[in-house]
Amino acid sequence: MKTLYIRIVVVTLLIMIVSSVIAFIGSNLYYQSILKPSNDEKNTEIARDVVELYEAASMEESTFFEKTARLSYQFYVTDGKGTGTFYGEEFRDPTLSPKVIRSVLNGTTYHGMAEYPSTTFVTGFFSNELSNSIGVPIEINGKPHALFMRPNVKQQFNEIHILLSVLLLLTIVLSMLIVFFSTRYLVKPIRELTVATKKIAGGDYSIQLHENLKDEIGTLAKSFTSMSRQLRQVENMRQEFVSNVSHEIQTPLSSLKGYANLLRSPSLSKEDQEYYTKVIESESTRLSKLSKQLLTLASLDQDQGVIKSEPVDLTSMVQALIGQTRWLWEGKDLSLSFEADEVTYIGHGELLYQAFENLLSNSIKYTPRGGEINMTLLTESKGITFTVQDTGIGIPPEHMEKIFDRFYKADESRSHERDSSGLGLSIVQKVIDLHHGEIHVESHPNEGTTFKVILP
Repeated sequence: MKTLYIRIVVVTLLIMIVSSVIAFIGSNLYYQSILKPSNDEKNTEIARDVVELYEAASMEESTFFEKTARLSYQFYVTDGKGTGTFYGEEFRDPTLSPKVIRSVLNGTTYHGMAEYPSTTFVTGFFSNELSNSIGVPIEINGKPHALFMRPNVKQQFNEIHILLSVLLLLTIVLSMLIVFFSTRYLVKPIRELTVATKKIAGGDYSIQLHENLKDEIGTLAKSFTSMSRQLRQVENMRQEFVSNVSHEIQTPLSSLKGYANLLRSPSLSKEDQEYYTKVIESESTRLSKLSKQLLTLASLDQDQGVIKSEPVDLTSMVQALIGQTRWLWEGKDLSLSFEADEVTYIGHGELLYQAFENLLSNSIKYTPRGGEINMTLLTESKGITFTVQDTGIGIPPEHMEKIFDRFYKADESRSHERDSSGLGLSIVQKVIDLHHGEIHVESHPNEGTTFKVILP
């Protein structure tokens, strides 16, 4: 039984067999406890009616009982002195105790059907034995006799026996055929899922399953198809991520190699040498920042929750952040304002600092000289809100849904910003998610952008 198909077939057949045996035993018990006493009582009445009919018929004994036996009955008539006479179908077992015969001759009714011993798989109703009969006294030619009678079941139910046998045989054969084919129908979707699983294991995510079934198999097929699509998206994202990482690393490495070769030139002026050295330093810083951001994302992806939770003075943290970036926004003549409540939050201080720093750095980076940056840190009914609003170049509407994707840059023309890796906002969103918060963005091209973080 290696396959599910064979298992279902075998289990179904076993259920059919066990059910049939239990049903047969139950039917036999029902006959023994209920039908047999009723059958004995009914046939006793018939035997007495036969006696009354004989006494009123004024007919020869042999003629009467031969004609009556044609009505599907078996008779045995004896005076207790001889062997007696049988009428109708022969008994399979014609033996009868002399004690029983004497008892009937003395006027007692013999209830052989009710007293017939019970057996497990043979019902007394079909036992063609003289002892399984009804005995009543009868007077023939002025002498007492004993009349033993039972219905000729074989004659009465011969056609029904054949019909029931054919019906039972057809039921068994058709049931087995239906089990074989219906089980194959039931197992077919599972086989398709097995094939689809092997395809996915081989890297082929383009699978098509029948999802029109309204049962558990249909639900499983829908879930499996959804899973394959998600895996395909993950694989595409993985390939894109690898491609982006390779591109982001290859660009500064090429610059480092090129400018390092230029530094070897013996005719290189001091000004060029200083410029090339600054470029190499800038590219090295860019690589260092990129690797740090990649390590941060990898670490955050592995964490299901915040690594550590401790009281964090967010107000002081943002004030320190403003001070540490002072040379950046003052260098561009930006006006920066900060409105804050006294806010203490239970969270990961280092991660929150990095998230807030990325938001502020982006505003400084993409706000033109002489612009404004307004920040607020407030305690509200829905949570703690941190807002960074600038008058920068803004984000085009078609790029709004992708700004949190890794390595995504809303405007490729910003490639002159050498320190932009496209990972900053991804890190921000991951940090906020780990704190079970929300981040919203609103932007208009050439008017500015507002990032709003809500911490529960």
